[in-house]
Amino acid sequence: MRALVIYESMYGNTQAVAEAIATGMADPDVEVTTCEVSQAPTALDELDLVVAGGPTHAFSMSRASTREDAATKGHGPMISQDIGLREWIDALEPASPTARVAVATFDTRVRHPRVPGSAARAARKHLRQHGFRAVDPATTFWVDGMEGPLLDGEEDRAQRWGAGLAAEIRTHEASPR
Repeated sequence: MRALVIYESMYGNTQAVAEAIATGMADPDVEVTTCEVSQAPTALDELDLVVAGGPTHAFSMSRASTREDAATKGHGPMISQDIGLREWIDALEPASPTARVAVATFDTRVRHPRVPGSAARAARKHLRQHGFRAVDPATTFWVDGMEGPLLDGEEDRAQRWGAGLAAEIRTHEASPR
């Protein structure tokens, strides 16, 4: 099985979640690659699973304006500066009707104050509109404040989620089509 974990990250929290997800997916039968969104391919038909995630900004996926705002509020250089998850999804080649590419999405959000909206739900919707098969509900990982860190236990939860996704795809591949 070939899997790709793609992330957009401002201050490193979403990157840490992505790396934990990939660690959880690691298995002799799973070839997992992790990459920052600006380095992600736009043709995915050769993959079995794509896991994509980013921070929730202004109730959804980031935009150029919300990334600029985050850059002015942060205390260090941002990781994702060129494009975000939204632009990457917009540039994707539609899924081939014969491809069986599964997608799962995640986001990072501030726990307190609780902010509505979800980059993961928006990304999942847009990926499905491109013809990809969503395999899991959009999942949120919680951050303490705008710059983090992740709340205790979130990286472990991300590893478990990654392991569950890989198991789900292996089971789906093994079942008759």
